[in-house]
Amino acid sequence: MNDNSAQPDLSSAPLRLGVSKSRRAFLTDIGMGFTGLALGAMLARDGVVRAAEVQTAQPKPKAKSVIWIFLTGGMSHVESFDPKPELNKHAGKTIEESPFKALLDSPYLKKNVREFVPGQHKVQPTIYPMQVGFMKHGQCGTEISDWFPHLAQHADELAIVRSMWTTDNDHGAQLQFHTGRHAIEGPHPTIGSWIHWGLGSLNDNLPSFCVLGTPLADCCGGVQGHGANYLGPEHAGIQLSTDPANPLPFAQPDKTVFREEQAAEFALLGKLNRLAGVEYPDDPALAARIRSYELAFQMQRAVPEAVDLNTESAATHQSFGLDQNETKTFGQQLLVARRLVERGVRFVQIFHGSNGGAGAWDAHSNLQAGHSKLTKEIDKPIGALLGDLKQRGLLDETIVVLATEFGRTPGAERSNGRDHHPYGFSVALAGGGIKGGVVHGGTDELGFHAAEHRHYVTDIHATIFHLLGLEHRQMEIPGRKRLDLDFGQPIRQIMA
Repeated sequence: MNDNSAQPDLSSAPLRLGVSKSRRAFLTDIGMGFTGLALGAMLARDGVVRAAEVQTAQPKPKAKSVIWIFLTGGMSHVESFDPKPELNKHAGKTIEESPFKALLDSPYLKKNVREFVPGQHKVQPTIYPMQVGFMKHGQCGTEISDWFPHLAQHADELAIVRSMWTTDNDHGAQLQFHTGRHAIEGPHPTIGSWIHWGLGSLNDNLPSFCVLGTPLADCCGGVQGHGANYLGPEHAGIQLSTDPANPLPFAQPDKTVFREEQAAEFALLGKLNRLAGVEYPDDPALAARIRSYELAFQMQRAVPEAVDLNTESAATHQSFGLDQNETKTFGQQLLVARRLVERGVRFVQIFHGSNGGAGAWDAHSNLQAGHSKLTKEIDKPIGALLGDLKQRGLLDETIVVLATEFGRTPGAERSNGRDHHPYGFSVALAGGGIKGGVVHGGTDELGFHAAEHRHYVTDIHATIFHLLGLEHRQMEIPGRKRLDLDFGQPIRQIMA
């Protein structure tokens, strides 16, 4: 295929902080053509935005990008980051028979839960012991499960929040973790789309919001788990594959089409779209289409290069586990994630455990066998990601998040599993602006309720917004009033 520097003359401009662009601004960009768009993108990257769009002072950014790892199905907090020796001490007793009967009288038991099917997920009464040991790691002495030996080597970089809670006791909580809203309320913009909307792109050739792995199943949010909803489709996540021969389905032209031909076709489309844009300057679908054409053209070369791991050293392949079947797939995804943020992608969302249903981490039975297998798939690659980012000087500007939709019950289900548990669970963070080697918040003695420094899921969102230089209270557009809970509060105790 012939190659040259021809660029399609298409109009688009990234949304910046604050309100939507005005009719005058839209027409100005149209008049300037692609040159104006490139200038607008560079100004946005340098922090120069239209004065009318800045409503309040923004916090000083400490990070540029986010790698958001989501474990689908609900990883057990008491077998990962929140050890509870009392579970072993009172195993086999009911909670009522234990010294912790009062936990069942907590107002949080009903106050914070909205059920799709009332009574479907009841309190499991018989206390189930921890299925794995814990050890202290690093100079900080943070206790981490023995199922995470590689991640534990980075204990001094980690901030673990042990007091998360959510309101959905079913797998709609997967969508809720990304939007802050209960699934009953329908889809809303996800954290990745808000970041795309607020900050724009750092790279004109790659999507600002990329998705790796199998997204949420339709039962639990589907594509809305990385969607933008009312922010507009141009701010939704774009799914990528780690296969450099086909990283983006239907993205490459037919092999008989020369690059010059394709550039000319895009240029004609750009002219037609600009004519329509003059008449309909506020049409979000038209704006999204213009942006998608331009980005698609640029991505045809940039995406295959970004996901081509052949340029990485053999030592890097080995460290991410690409030489082992159990870690190869996830290791490839995390290595691609590093390459994407290295090239200016703002938000990389990686799903692990999606299986067409509730998710592989949904441990209603055989928790020990299931979790030990799943943690082997992710532990080495995550440890390698943190080490690789640090070695390259990227960890200081990249926030890494390890999250799941809820925890698992202190009581046994089906004799050797744990049920859904929205009342208390853990999230781990590291990187840009995160204070390493800290544990914040806590659950009670059985790991039932978030008891100390309770944090709803949007507190994680607000923390990330703040570290990226976004004022979380400004993440709102006219006509779309957000609830106080939607905004959350930055968790300052885990911020450096």
